[in-house]
Amino acid sequence: MWSVTLRLGRLSKQRRSDPGAAMSGPQTTFQRAAVRHRVVAIVGNPNTGKSTLFNALTGYHQRVGNYPGVTVERRTGFLSGAAPLSTIKLIDLPGTYSLSARAADEAVVLDVLLGHDGETGEPDLIVVVIDAANLGRNLFLATQVLEIGRPVVVALNMIDVAEVDGLRVDDDALSRELGVPVVPVIATKQSGIESLIRSIEDSLDAQPSSRCASFPQCVCAELDGLTTSLSAQRNGCNASAARIEALQTLLDPGGYHEERLIARCGRGLADELAQRRTRIHDAGESLVEVEARVRYAWIDRVVERVATRVRPPRPSRSQRADRVLTHRALGLAVLLILMGGCFQAIYSWAAPLMDLIDGGFNALGNLLTIVLPAGPLQSLLVNGALAGVGAVLTFLPQILILFLFIAVLEDCGYMARAAFLLDRWMSLLGLNGKSFIPLLSSFACAVPGILATRTIEDRRDRLVTILIAPLMSCSARLPVYILMIGAFIPATPVLGRFLNLQATTLLALYFVGIAVAIPIALLLKRTVLKGETQSFLMELPTYKWPSAKTVFYRVFEQGKEFCTTAGTIIFAVTIVVWALGYYPRPASIAATHEARRVAALPAHADQPAAFEAELSEIDRSEAGAYLRQSVLGRMGRWIEPAVKPIGWDWRIGTAVIAAFPAREVMIATMGTIYNLGSNQDETSTGLRDKLREASWPDGRKVFSIPVALSIMVFFALCCQCGGTLAVIRRETRSWRWPVATFTYMTGLAYLAALATYQIAGRLVS
Repeated sequence: MWSVTLRLGRLSKQRRSDPGAAMSGPQTTFQRAAVRHRVVAIVGNPNTGKSTLFNALTGYHQRVGNYPGVTVERRTGFLSGAAPLSTIKLIDLPGTYSLSARAADEAVVLDVLLGHDGETGEPDLIVVVIDAANLGRNLFLATQVLEIGRPVVVALNMIDVAEVDGLRVDDDALSRELGVPVVPVIATKQSGIESLIRSIEDSLDAQPSSRCASFPQCVCAELDGLTTSLSAQRNGCNASAARIEALQTLLDPGGYHEERLIARCGRGLADELAQRRTRIHDAGESLVEVEARVRYAWIDRVVERVATRVRPPRPSRSQRADRVLTHRALGLAVLLILMGGCFQAIYSWAAPLMDLIDGGFNALGNLLTIVLPAGPLQSLLVNGALAGVGAVLTFLPQILILFLFIAVLEDCGYMARAAFLLDRWMSLLGLNGKSFIPLLSSFACAVPGILATRTIEDRRDRLVTILIAPLMSCSARLPVYILMIGAFIPATPVLGRFLNLQATTLLALYFVGIAVAIPIALLLKRTVLKGETQSFLMELPTYKWPSAKTVFYRVFEQGKEFCTTAGTIIFAVTIVVWALGYYPRPASIAATHEARRVAALPAHADQPAAFEAELSEIDRSEAGAYLRQSVLGRMGRWIEPAVKPIGWDWRIGTAVIAAFPAREVMIATMGTIYNLGSNQDETSTGLRDKLREASWPDGRKVFSIPVALSIMVFFALCCQCGGTLAVIRRETRSWRWPVATFTYMTGLAYLAALATYQIAGRLVS
């Protein structure tokens, strides 16, 4: 029973963000049970404008999550402008060409349409989005949906694109042929949206269409028998729903539906399917071809009746643009220019925003330091909570700018061309072109990169992409690179004034991850993720101007998902690392430094500035002493025998452990260890000088060019990121893969750092 709150006074219709939204005025309330919660599923081929139409219908007020049991994104919202007492929930289903599932996202479509999804139940109505410019291909899915036995409304989208192409579609004639309402719309311009909303509301209780494909008698006989079997398993479920599920199972040997039904019904169903398929084959029918032949024969007749070509087709603007943008050489050059501009914007545009956020958190930390007395609470809030939130938000501008570029390129239609261009190169890794976007995103942050793998249909390709995405040098590694390069790599010219050794080293570090990712991906595809290679099919959508609302919404959702998914983990890990670095607090350290403060007062009685400087130095020394005696400092000493072969001492080991929440924390930890304070950054001259002066107990320098290189190579290849591991756990729904990622990357990073240190040591000496 849904409750609606009604208050006396002027009624105001609200957009419902959840069932039973309130209509408000002053004073009295009462409960009303007349609200009906209706479910409308939106389905269509990829690149039909389905998601844009969904945005227009919901007014961009949506909730994003995953379907139960799979890492396939689900978007839900409520119909904008629906009747005040009728809550109509919309579900944006993944794009698919057919109800025969070959991937998890395609399987979700049939599950929701048949009512097998435990959260939504059976949809009251299905909206099929059709691209008017590609009517014949889109009608294949529409004919399958019509046979499910639910009310259907067809949204005939992109009619403007069809008219530009010289094609005119009679929506009234198409409606008569299909037996359901057909509403012409232009989703990008929000034209026809009101008519579509009215049609949805009017059709919720309409009779389903009786249009069904006429299969050969031998197929119908076996189909009827299998439908009866499945209906019995489902305890008398909708006959039409059982029939379409039986059809997709019967005609798709070894497919997803067959595997799922056998798992549910037992091996007896496998034997039944084999017998029925044998009888169809013996009757001279091909399981692979029969559905396509039957459906397209009917579709061709429908298209001939409803579509009129008013002029001969001519090359469209998209086709003319693709002569350059998909050219093997010119297209690749354009892509490289766009990528270069994207990364230049990420680092140059984001820098002022990152500095502003960082400065704001520093100012707030300073304020809390003044307001709160020194102690665990102050340290927890300043060095724990604020540091954790700051570690998340400081890198948010880079992530938002990256996804702004990706959203614009996707919405205008270019990103599909990028995947097409790079498919040859991605095949070197055993992957397809769709892995390019996630790996590109990982250069800013592996978290959104891993989230972007949801577009990859093949499970093996998706897992491989997830496992190598952390090898891409994300922006969090950059401060470590800059500190080590600035302190130890000379600015020796390499290509005159255009390139020096420092820039070459930085560039090489970015290529280290890429170079290592290739053999790792090939090894994974040939061992633990071995299987049959899937063919790569991708439709190139028509170019169009990106929708500002759609782009903004995508960027907002990605930013929110980063904060909620990775941010919470980073925050939690930061608190844990803070505790390890804060406790224990030996009383002897406090007593020693308090004595120094007392002694400093008479020594600088007439020199206030010198006295303040002395107190600051004592505070930094005390913080460094506490850190060295903390659990974190002791852990650094425990692992020193293991890291000594790669040139590190316990102080470097401690800083690396502390960097697990966020890699750049290593710099602040080094500043504290060397009594400079935690406010150091990668450009701090004092920290660079301290690193150059640091020595082993026998007087040897700790840091050198080989040591700096080993640290940078280790950071380039290790998985020092709690947020990344948490997202891998979420996307794979298993701890197996994050543990495997951390293990293989840490081992690989250690071996590479060892080789780098030993080889560089011999070359330098």
